[in-house]
Amino acid sequence: MDNGNNASFTKVRFSIGVKLITIITFIVLMSLGSIIALVSWLVREDLRIAAEESNFEANRYSAMAAELVFENIHSNSGMLMRIIAAEEAESPIADESSDFFFERNPHAAAIFFTAGSQGQVLANGRFFESKGISEALAETYMDAQRITLRRAAAGETMLLNAAPHFAVPLLALFFPWQTGGGAVLLDPADLNESFGMGINQSFMINDSGDILAHGDFEQARKNENVAGSEFTRFIWENPARSAQTLYTDENGTRYFSAFTKLNTAGAAVITRIEYDKVFEGIAATTRRNIYLTGAVLSISIILIWFFSKTISIPLKSLAAAAQTIEGGAFDVSLKPKGSDEIGVLTASFQRMCAALGIFGRFTNRDIALRAMRGEIKPGGSPKHATILFSDIREFTAISEKFANTFGDESSDRIVQWLNGYFTQMVECVEKTGGVVDKFIGDGLMAHWGTAYTTGSVRKDAYNCIRAALMMRSVLYRMNKNRKIGDPGDPRIRIGCGINTGTVVAGQIGSDLRMEYTVTGDPVNLASRVQDLNKPLGTDILITENTWHLVRKKFITVEMPPVRVKGKEKPLRIFAVVNFARSEKGPQSLAKVRKILSIRAPDLSKVDINVNEKKYSIARIKIRKKK
Repeated sequence: MDNGNNASFTKVRFSIGVKLITIITFIVLMSLGSIIALVSWLVREDLRIAAEESNFEANRYSAMAAELVFENIHSNSGMLMRIIAAEEAESPIADESSDFFFERNPHAAAIFFTAGSQGQVLANGRFFESKGISEALAETYMDAQRITLRRAAAGETMLLNAAPHFAVPLLALFFPWQTGGGAVLLDPADLNESFGMGINQSFMINDSGDILAHGDFEQARKNENVAGSEFTRFIWENPARSAQTLYTDENGTRYFSAFTKLNTAGAAVITRIEYDKVFEGIAATTRRNIYLTGAVLSISIILIWFFSKTISIPLKSLAAAAQTIEGGAFDVSLKPKGSDEIGVLTASFQRMCAALGIFGRFTNRDIALRAMRGEIKPGGSPKHATILFSDIREFTAISEKFANTFGDESSDRIVQWLNGYFTQMVECVEKTGGVVDKFIGDGLMAHWGTAYTTGSVRKDAYNCIRAALMMRSVLYRMNKNRKIGDPGDPRIRIGCGINTGTVVAGQIGSDLRMEYTVTGDPVNLASRVQDLNKPLGTDILITENTWHLVRKKFITVEMPPVRVKGKEKPLRIFAVVNFARSEKGPQSLAKVRKILSIRAPDLSKVDINVNEKKYSIARIKIRKKK
């Protein structure tokens, strides 16, 4: 308490605040150029927003114009085709309807449609005459597009670029109608006018990537295809009907590019504006401001460099210490330098390191560090984990022998004995990627596939059993070095119960204290299976849930199935002998019992429900494999 008070009231001679105020005041007086740069940046942002909004609005306008044109021509041409189909092709009504249609739709060059096996071509004579091209081109185009008309008759709507055939800007809209397929040739003059608005350039493509309409007719006449363009792929992969992005073309030119997908034939209208043209004016101003700001900052940096030495060096030491603690090592030594806030902070940091070192011995250090880094979030989550419970056989009798032998010293003696045992067991768990959950008296609970996982349930289960075999091996070596009958260091025999299943893993507890643990029926079952080692004369038992995952990796012996309270079907359990391909160590359960000095029980006389009546041996005959 005294130390805390002294630290709280330590007088600060030269505060960091005074140093920073001196530096910042000088920078503010010298860095008016920086303010100019900031203003330039803000203006640039305003220009960018305005350019994006303008480009997007131009795209929307162009798309609406295109959609309206296609809807009108589709509707009007469909009505004309129905009239002509109802009358004879050369009837007065048909002729009058055709004349009226082309008079009302002067940009329609021709209409194609099929009625049964017959095809009809209606050409707008005035259009062809005004363009100086022959009406016969309409006939030849229809002949060339017979397959497309059949696809239209089958229900497809398509937009094609007909300019290469006619040498004038023309679009061909193919669509299904009542008695077959229909098409209309359309002059995109109105669209081209709306597509060439100011510095915003719009063009239209079909679902194959062909350019259909463009402010520059040469682009359409050459029938260019942009399906391979990255932006075109972006359009087709984007689920949105319209969107905008900053796009760099294959030549390295950046554009604000917007698109809108039309409801007609999968076409899309693209509008773009060159990025550099938007910022030409502000770029020149910014360059001048950068030169001025650079000069001011150069002088400021020189002065700040001298001041920063009094701050940066101590802070670097603290940062290095913090990284060391973050890595899990708390034995950090720091020496405070100076009497300002950093000196006080360094002294407090050193005391914190000492406290963390003590704290790390009372909790799972790795779990605490991962929670501190945000790798383990508050709350629970389902995990497919493998759980291990182990405890010391005949621990009550061992404790009584300690008490009878050492009297008042028995508590310290037994704690030292247990600590030596747990140190070795924890090392086995951690070497195999497991997490020690808790110590329960002489018992230990650990799990695999929770806070750490290999990414495979089978590998996690394998590592758990590998840890149990390591425990067996370590205890065997420890016991060999112990004297028989030594009351201060008795030999240890353990039993391990292992089960695999879906558990809830997370930080559980109260606002004042929490621990990372797992809960669920698989945990309870692992604990119950651990209790079966004594009556069954084994040291490692696994459930059939775990056995199915690792049966090819280990030598196992099936034990009599048991009935678990609350379970309808008997539970199959297996004793683990050794690794499947290991030539060292026991190869049979009898050998394990001999090595560990475990007496083979007479299962017909075993009552494993003496205490809790949780299990009963199911008298099911075990079939031996041939």
